[in-house]
Amino acid sequence: MANIKSAAKAARKAVKAQARNTARKSRVRTHVRAVEDALAKGDKAAAAAALKAAQPEIIRGATKGIMHANAAARKVSRLAKRVNKLGATA
Repeated sequence: MANIKSAAKAARKAVKAQARNTARKSRVRTHVRAVEDALAKGDKAAAAAALKAAQPEIIRGATKGIMHANAAARKVSRLAKRVNKLGATA
């Protein structure tokens, strides 16, 4: 345990931040998984709706610092490409 008051406070803040970041990361993964499940089923409408819900969550994750901005943009782009491709082939 920290001996200095400011270090103790920093440790408490770190625990709260870790919990927040874990929740954000989980929320992003859940939304991405919903898109992937809809893609696996071949349901274009559900995949498009899931992507529409997932996109702001992914970008918010980048804004809040749980993932790199380019990684978030790449993930959104690849998911969108897969959803669009699903409509073209089906």
